[in-house]
Amino acid sequence: MNSPAEILPGVIFYSYLSTERKEKVCFWNHHTLVLQVSGQLVLETSGQNISIRGGEVLLIGKNQLGTLTKTPLPGGNYETIVISLQENLLRKIVLEEKLEADHKYIGPPNILIPTNEFLQGYFQSIVPYARSSGDSMTDEMGILKVKEGIKLLLLALPTLRNFLFDFSEPYKIDLEKFMLSNYHFNVPIERFAQLTGRSLAGFKRDFLKTFGAPPRHWLQDKRLNEAKHLIETKHQKPSSVYLDLGFESLSHFSHSFKKKFGMAPTTIISSISSNIYE
Repeated sequence: MNSPAEILPGVIFYSYLSTERKEKVCFWNHHTLVLQVSGQLVLETSGQNISIRGGEVLLIGKNQLGTLTKTPLPGGNYETIVISLQENLLRKIVLEEKLEADHKYIGPPNILIPTNEFLQGYFQSIVPYARSSGDSMTDEMGILKVKEGIKLLLLALPTLRNFLFDFSEPYKIDLEKFMLSNYHFNVPIERFAQLTGRSLAGFKRDFLKTFGAPPRHWLQDKRLNEAKHLIETKHQKPSSVYLDLGFESLSHFSHSFKKKFGMAPTTIISSISSNIYE
């Protein structure tokens, strides 16, 4: 299985693999609950680096960019169950349970949930459905499992109500700080606008005022300068940096690099190697 199977379409997913895999870039529209069955998952965002192993639970906040690295156990496999906590379902729970946020959440956007016997029991109850590709799970049963998971999260960490039940729109954030932390993610300009709380037109206007250049031009220039720095000072290979800096392919990266600096990235590597052995 090379991509997650949908157990409940758009809500519950199951991923199983036997070789390491790194996602180029992920965007989470909704809060997301990750139940790690086996293997290791590493989440990297601009502000956090979190690793979880079998038996651990991670809550990923909505409206974020990040990368995921999935690593099987030595001689074993990688299994994870991912549950999308969609806003319409969270709103329904607020109405049914008379729950609501009582103040603005100010903690980290991604939270490692302390495990307890209730969460472990929840884990065990959902794994068989996932491994059978959800064949025996109806939509109604799936929604009930999601609701159960949310209630168990609140039991483990009651303060999560302010995290889960904040339905306010993203506010206009510091554009310069955000872009300097997230420029390496290869996502559309429209997504950057959304994440900074702006319309596309407002984003382009504020961007030009802040950086003195259009977004696409600035992004490519910033990524190429960072690539040159990594190759020259960190001695990293072009093949190991182009994806992490948001380029679609090695050939696209090499062409853009040569156009900007007048030489291919491999030429810099060769020059460094020659200097070392002189």
